[in-house]
Amino acid sequence: MHKATLDYAKQQDELDELSMYRNQFHIPKDKNGNELIYMTGNSLGLQPKQTKAYINQELEDWANLGVEGHTEAKNPWLAYHEFLTESMANVVGAKPIEVVTMNTLTANLHFMMVSFYKPTKTRYKIIIESDAFPSDKYAVESQLRHHGFDEADGLILWKPRKNEELLRYEDLETILEKHGNEVALIMIGGVNYYTGQYFNLKRITELGHKYNCMVGFDCAHGAGNVELNLHDSGADFAVWCTYKYLNSGPGSLAGCFIHERHAYNKDLNRFTGWWSHNKKTRFNMRHEFDVLPGAEGWQLSNPPILSMAAIKASLDIFNEVGIKKLTEKSKKLTGYFEFLLKQLGEDTIKIITPVNSNERGCQLSIQVLNADKALHNKLTEAGVISDWREPDVIRCAPTPLYNSFQDVYHMVDKLKDILNKKN
Repeated sequence: MHKATLDYAKQQDELDELSMYRNQFHIPKDKNGNELIYMTGNSLGLQPKQTKAYINQELEDWANLGVEGHTEAKNPWLAYHEFLTESMANVVGAKPIEVVTMNTLTANLHFMMVSFYKPTKTRYKIIIESDAFPSDKYAVESQLRHHGFDEADGLILWKPRKNEELLRYEDLETILEKHGNEVALIMIGGVNYYTGQYFNLKRITELGHKYNCMVGFDCAHGAGNVELNLHDSGADFAVWCTYKYLNSGPGSLAGCFIHERHAYNKDLNRFTGWWSHNKKTRFNMRHEFDVLPGAEGWQLSNPPILSMAAIKASLDIFNEVGIKKLTEKSKKLTGYFEFLLKQLGEDTIKIITPVNSNERGCQLSIQVLNADKALHNKLTEAGVISDWREPDVIRCAPTPLYNSFQDVYHMVDKLKDILNKKN
């Protein structure tokens, strides 16, 4: 049974076998040198202390080797993306042939839709959740326009019911019963950025495939946060960024999953470049295009090594810990966070994220009665880095790699203090 005391939080940190990993990250500090309570790994993950050494290695090899670094560097640049593949596959629950690190998130989403959004005159509609991340909505709307369709007609929104925040699968089933033969693509955020609802990817995929729709997921808020099990989900594709829970730095490269059943299909329409060409003849420059099998066959350009070095620094930690242990701690940590918030009174605090720990990651989205952004600003002044989303939600994500039970306790204690002063 949880206890709302600092001693209990300290005890939980002592029992936590992952607690030592906090020391492997730079924790931001206030102007007095005190560590801030950082609850925004869902927006930008903290920097691993080893990241600088990983990047410096590539800077040194560039300085000392010049172009020869492509083959002679400690981590030869020509194959650098391959150093990330197995670890990234483990993080998202995929086979190595299904995963590649490339481009950025929305760019990857567009590249996937080139291959997996194949509209016809009668089957052209796209289903997304009504409160999808704006970039996803803009991307699918532009794809509809690109193919000559009216976005108002072509976009179908999966909406929550009146006075509810979370989406129901029965409503998606109803949409497909009505429009299934018109839908070309279902593209859902694996974990909704606003509510924190973690969707059953396998259930959605099976439902979509039942109506012969392609199915893809934006896993920006899922990768490194929940066990995605992308291969087992059967999804046709998925995309994600690496700068949130995967701690790779602002604007860093993204990840891409293409299911194994598409790995050897050379007839799939796609945009191509020399990095998707057969590695054995890539530098001959005279061969006709010969696409690589698997996710690598969607690459276009040689990748930015410095960004990949930062990703490798973080993935090496994930590889050491394992996503299973991380999600186990996450459930305990977020469960304690939920318990403490409820002590403030359920008439004051409403958590819109699912109660079931299997239907969420570490993020809790909190609504405070009669609160506006001023409350979030006061939390920031009190040393809590959280995340405000209009109209009235504070998102907090106690991430298991570097947040502690004491972080959670102190955050709620500060929130309680601010609310008491207000009243």
